[in-house]
Amino acid sequence: MFNCIFNLFNFNQHFINVFFLIFILLFNAVNPVVNKIRNIYEGTSNIEVIGNDVFFEILDPPDLKYTYRVRPAKDFGVPFSQINELRNVQLVLVHPKYGCGIPENADEVEGNVAFVQRGYCSFKMKTVYAEKVGARAIIITDEHQDHDDYFIGMIDDMDSQDVNIPSAYLIGKNGAMIRKTLEKLDRNYAIINLPVNLTFTPIHKISQPPWLQWS
Repeated sequence: MFNCIFNLFNFNQHFINVFFLIFILLFNAVNPVVNKIRNIYEGTSNIEVIGNDVFFEILDPPDLKYTYRVRPAKDFGVPFSQINELRNVQLVLVHPKYGCGIPENADEVEGNVAFVQRGYCSFKMKTVYAEKVGARAIIITDEHQDHDDYFIGMIDDMDSQDVNIPSAYLIGKNGAMIRKTLEKLDRNYAIINLPVNLTFTPIHKISQPPWLQWS
């Protein structure tokens, strides 16, 4: 009788040990996935979500006071990490809006961030002209409905001219809303900070434009 009880106890103990081992293996397999989800939606880092993209925030006018995501040019210009944060600078609508020559409002662009529309010349050429009139950076967008909801990779056009300011692409929905709102308010610029560091800000705490949800 005593031997039976002892054998039963050993069997149960062995079963518990095996169960505990399986539990540990499953926990170790699942835990990285759980941590990744937590980091994206609740945790401390968005680095896997934003990749190489950068962000800027509009401070004024209030109708545009949100945080916007832009994608830097791939192989021309300087990285945003190499410039000081541009605080309380103007994001200026360039005239003509395509920025394929010296702007008519070059004095307004000087010392600020140029805002131009895609088309009629290369991304790099727009950046070259913005730099020539003293822009500190340039944001390019495409407001055409066929291209207004995704990012476009801006690549070098093999022109020999050097570019020494950062350049970034803003999706068209945001670009169209910025231009439309500024024109409605009869003003030619918004006040922005560029770039802003959101590495340790959870996605759900970023003030996203209500007309656009980041994926």
